[in-house]
Amino acid sequence: MKGTKNDGFDVKLYGDPSTCDVRMGLLCLLESPSMTANITTRQASLDDIDMLVPLFDAYRVFYQQPADPALAHAFLHERMALRESVIFLAESGTHERSASGFTQLYPGFSSVSARRLWILNDLFVLSDARGRGVGRALLERARTHARRTGACRVTLSTAADNRNAQALYEDVGFQRDGDFFYTLAVD
Repeated sequence: MKGTKNDGFDVKLYGDPSTCDVRMGLLCLLESPSMTANITTRQASLDDIDMLVPLFDAYRVFYQQPADPALAHAFLHERMALRESVIFLAESGTHERSASGFTQLYPGFSSVSARRLWILNDLFVLSDARGRGVGRALLERARTHARRTGACRVTLSTAADNRNAQALYEDVGFQRDGDFFYTLAVD
């Protein structure tokens, strides 16, 4: 997950704790509780795009981007049609027949591990559904997906001032990665 402020809160979630390398703040996933009751997570398809657009647009607005549902629709449609990402939806009793949150994973690879990894680029929960286990359920679904696809880890980053997200990640078992990351803008 990456916001407009990339000031370095980076974490890694590993699919298999026995393969973790513990050095310089790079830590392993600890097992966490199972999903919260009354929350269903499922992989989204193109049929879900109208349900996803408002969530994705609200996610972008949270990271100080202007609202643009048409852009959100085009971006999501392209990612899904080209199978460039995997999106999971969370549905709960509060938002019957609509999603209360989503997470989007992009595929990547670890040359060192010679295995697939997943980049958890986006995680968003509607404000009135926060604190009810929706984010946790989505993180658990990402972990399950990583394990099922033989990935060595799931990586994510968030803004240094996003304390609520950090608390959730740490509660689920994520731990801060002390490595340095750099970004090169190309436009």
